[in-house]
Amino acid sequence: MRVSGPVWALGAMSGTSLDGVDAGMVLTDGHTITEFGPDAYRAYTQAERAVIRAGFGHWPGDPGVEAAAEVVEAAHAEVLARFTGAEVVGFHGQTLAHDPRGRGTHQAGNGALLADVLGCPVVWDFRSNDVQMGGQGAPLASFFHHACARYAGLTEPVAFLNLGGVGNLTWVDPGLSRPDEPGALLAFDTGPANAPINDLMLARRGVAQDEGGALAASGTVDEAVVAAFLNHPYFFKMPPKSLDRNDFPALLSAVAYVSDADAAATLTACAAAAVARGAEHFPAPVARLFVCGGGRHNGAMMAQLSQRLGLVAEPVEAIGLNGDMLEAQAFAYLAVRVLRGLPTSAPATTGVPAAVGGGKVSRP
Repeated sequence: MRVSGPVWALGAMSGTSLDGVDAGMVLTDGHTITEFGPDAYRAYTQAERAVIRAGFGHWPGDPGVEAAAEVVEAAHAEVLARFTGAEVVGFHGQTLAHDPRGRGTHQAGNGALLADVLGCPVVWDFRSNDVQMGGQGAPLASFFHHACARYAGLTEPVAFLNLGGVGNLTWVDPGLSRPDEPGALLAFDTGPANAPINDLMLARRGVAQDEGGALAASGTVDEAVVAAFLNHPYFFKMPPKSLDRNDFPALLSAVAYVSDADAAATLTACAAAAVARGAEHFPAPVARLFVCGGGRHNGAMMAQLSQRLGLVAEPVEAIGLNGDMLEAQAFAYLAVRVLRGLPTSAPATTGVPAAVGGGKVSRP
C-alpha cells in the first residue's frame, strides 16, 4: 500500500446481532474520508447463526469456537471476494467473548487465512492491543465517527449511536481536527440493544428479529422492569466502559411472564432508556443524534429514543451516510490508520491510558 495519500480500503463487520456480514469500501488517507465506495451484505443462514451462537461466551480452544470461526471465515471470504480495487482489508471478525478486565477479548476468524484467499493485506485483531494496554477494547468506531462528522461538514457537537447487539454512543466535537485530541470524543457502550430482542423473538416465535419493531409497537412497556434494569451496576460506572453481549442475563427472565408484544416493547424501552442514561455523561449537550446499525430500522426503538432523550433520533442517512455499512466502513478506515502507524483508540474512547494503535497485519 502507498505510504501517503488516500487509498481504497475495504472493511467488514459481523456484529453480535448475527444478521450477517457487512462490507464496504472507503477512500481515505486514515485522516480524512475522501469518498465512499461500493458495499455488499451477506446474510447468515439460520444454521450458520446457530453455529456462531453456540460459540458465544467461549474462548480460543473451547468447544464450538473452531466451528464458529470456520463459518465466519467462509462468509467473509465469500462477500469480500466480490470487491475489486482494495489495497487493504480491515477484518473485525466475530466477537464471541469480551471481558477486558478478565480474560481479554475474543474475535473469531483468522485474518491471515483471508489474506491468502483474497491476495491482499488484511488488518485484523483490532481490539487486543488496546485491552493489553489497559483499555476496554471497545467501542472502536469512534475515530471513524469523528471523520464522518467532518466529512458531513458538521461543526457543533453531535452524537452517533450504533444499535447492534449492544448499543454504543460516540459524542463528537468535529470542531477539533484530530480524534485523539483531548475533548474531541467520548465513547462507550450504552447497554444491550438488539441482542435481547432478537433472542426473545427467536425463543418465542422462531424468527431472527422484531421486523421494523412492529411487535414492540403493539405492546405496552412495563416501566417497573425498565426501572429495575437501570439499577444494574453498569449504569453507575463512568465511561469509557464496554460490555459483552451476554452481560445482562436476567433481562429476558424479567419479561418471561408477559405477552410477546409487551416483552418486545419492554426490551426495546430498556435499550432506549440505557441510551438516555448514557447521554447524561456527554461533556456538552448535542443538538442531533444520528443512529446507525440495524436498530434504526426499528420504528418502536426510534420512537422510544426520541421520547426518552428529548430530541429526535435521526438515521445517519440524514447526513448522507449509510447506516447499514458504517461499522464495516469504520474498519476499512481503521485498517489504513493501522498501516500508517496512527492511533485507533484514545483515553476518552476505550479508557486506554494514552492513544494507541492496534491490529495485526497479515500479507498474502
